[in-house]
Amino acid sequence: MPWSTPTLKDVRKLTRDYVLSQLGAKALIPNSALRIMSDAKSGLAHLTLLYIDWLAKQLLPDIAEQEWLDRHGNIWLRNADGSKGRKVASFASGTATITGAGGVVIPRYSVLSGYNQVRYQITAEAEISAAGLANVPLEALTAGVIGNLDEGSNLSFEVPISGADLTAAVVSMTGGADVENDDLLRERVLFRIQNPPMGGDKADYERWATAVAGVTRAWCYPLEMGIGTVTVRFMMDDLRADLNGIPMQADIQTVTAYIDSVRPVAVKDRFIVAPIPFFYNVTIRQLTQDTPTVRARIESAIKTMERRRLYPGCTLYRSWVDEAISGALGEDHHELDFSTLVMPSPGHIPMLDTISYETA
Repeated sequence: MPWSTPTLKDVRKLTRDYVLSQLGAKALIPNSALRIMSDAKSGLAHLTLLYIDWLAKQLLPDIAEQEWLDRHGNIWLRNADGSKGRKVASFASGTATITGAGGVVIPRYSVLSGYNQVRYQITAEAEISAAGLANVPLEALTAGVIGNLDEGSNLSFEVPISGADLTAAVVSMTGGADVENDDLLRERVLFRIQNPPMGGDKADYERWATAVAGVTRAWCYPLEMGIGTVTVRFMMDDLRADLNGIPMQADIQTVTAYIDSVRPVAVKDRFIVAPIPFFYNVTIRQLTQDTPTVRARIESAIKTMERRRLYPGCTLYRSWVDEAISGALGEDHHELDFSTLVMPSPGHIPMLDTISYETA
């Protein structure tokens, strides 16, 4: 039968009833020693029951809290970098262009700062060419997405270098990822438990891809390119949010390198590729309540549905979009102009482009 943790009142009544049955009514008159001791014992027993109740929720990862979820992760998961459990934050790295007088040496470990309040360290000595340019490798000193910068962003030297300009222009600065959140870690733990290693089956490839920092979703398509082949597509929803989650070529190379290090040698060939975005538009009529807040919630609800349900090559059903809109907080009713969408190839994945609203 299901367990129900008794309340403090129930535990106190059980204790008093037991003492009463053993010693009689006179033992539990108000403020008597036995009554005080009975109530104190009840409080301690109730604390123990509450702890056991909490502990029972930690024993399985589906509802475990952070500390215990990390323990489950450390037991079940091995990441691409050799660590176990939760994927740690990674440092952004890239290159920048420095201008100045030819022949000026830019020392290794020189530090620059960006508009994002992150400091960057030059990882190799460089010399400004006769043309007045030098490309230097950099690494962020703060881990996380905050270290990523757009091409052309300016960095400033904390200590000026004689003969070199005070600022540098970023050529690329990517790869910074935040620490894995509880929801993604829980999802990976449950996936690992429900799909034990099978020496290179579909689930294995998906698990290997998501073991790489920044990868949030992955799908495996056996035999897509012929007998003995495996195709893997993956998304980086947080790290590449500005690209709608589509990974860059450097990300594909990183995932490919890790999968090559663990996949079976018998596989004829593997193809690690990015999904192809297939943008779609939605028109909503007669929305009630039509406010900027509700509209923002509708967009968020559709994108949440996309992340939960969609995958490369899937069909986007009208009912899924309708359900997401109806589930947005504050929405009462609406009319939707949208038809079920079939992808043109197994590599295309639906992505929301624009939402139009008509009041008439």
